[in-house]
Amino acid sequence: MSAPTLLELFCIFFYIGLFTIGGGLVAITSMQQIVVGRGWITSEKFFNMVAISESTPGPIGVNMATYIGYEFHGTFGGIVATLGEILPSYICIILIAKFFARFQEKPVVKAAFKTLRPATSGIVLVACAQVFALALLNLSALAGGAAFSLKALAGLVKWKSAAFYAAAVLALFFTKVHPIAIVLAGALFGIVFL
Repeated sequence: MSAPTLLELFCIFFYIGLFTIGGGLVAITSMQQIVVGRGWITSEKFFNMVAISESTPGPIGVNMATYIGYEFHGTFGGIVATLGEILPSYICIILIAKFFARFQEKPVVKAAFKTLRPATSGIVLVACAQVFALALLNLSALAGGAAFSLKALAGLVKWKSAAFYAAAVLALFFTKVHPIAIVLAGALFGIVFL
């Protein structure tokens, strides 16, 4: 399938920026559905882009937009996709700043915010589950239709990655290791062991 045009990139990321409530991880789910769903990028390449975008400074949604735009049209594509991603937020913030004080105590506004929180949490959970499955599970082992056995079950897990994941979670919860150190250790681990 052919790559999107610059106008398509802008419109896609404007749409994602406009309807993404809850931050960059929510935007990733929408990006995946559009970009991978249309066959422009493979799932594996997409999640590699997610890993790189999470490792670089800045909001992950904006980093992904820049990366995807750059992938198709170089620097100018990155700029166009990034503008498409951030422009709706900019417009919304300007409007909210102007009118929110008048409407924040209205029952309809309060109810909307109460229902947006769990919906957004669910979308973030889906994105996390997809990244988790790609990073730690060998999903191709399921595709072969092998009979269920302990050996088949053991082959389903990428054990080296799972061990690093467990060590990173423990380090983050029980030590004062900075998350950047974990990200750098993850990059080094991937280079050396995977």
